[in-house]
Amino acid sequence: MQISFHTEPDDHRIAKLAAAALGLTLLEAALPSPLPGVKPGLANIITLVVLMRFGWRSAAWVSVLRVVAGSLMLGTFLSPTFLLSISGAMVSLAMLGLAQSLPERWFGTVSISILAALAHFAGQLAVVYFWLIPHAGIAYLIPIFAAAALLFGTINGLAAATLLARLPRTPSCVTA
Repeated sequence: MQISFHTEPDDHRIAKLAAAALGLTLLEAALPSPLPGVKPGLANIITLVVLMRFGWRSAAWVSVLRVVAGSLMLGTFLSPTFLLSISGAMVSLAMLGLAQSLPERWFGTVSISILAALAHFAGQLAVVYFWLIPHAGIAYLIPIFAAAALLFGTINGLAAATLLARLPRTPSCVTA
């Protein structure tokens, strides 16, 4: 008996984009971190591009696939590291969903990237506080991680905006 799966062109596109994001995740894992837990979030550039070109649903698929596949490849699946990553991704995706309803006139790719980076950090910090280290001293880390989120959110947003400006706009690139 042969099992076959029916796939759509969107499935192929999401798989390719998730693979690109996964490649950036693996590259980033090999880079030294200036502080524990502080990473540039390079894969979020792909998520932002997907959000702006194909909509929130596709961006959510790319993000979740990247986190799960990355944790499997890095050996962190179901570990505290995975739970921090998936919680940050979920809160960030929620923020991206909300950000899509903001006026484009004032909220572009860079500002949405900053909001998503701050949400990602907030989601992770909530998991740290409520599950791993329930101590008020965690609040001392807020300025450091917020500054990193602001810096990397800006850089990633600029990179995504540059990519979006250079990518051709084809009929298959409609927002869902």
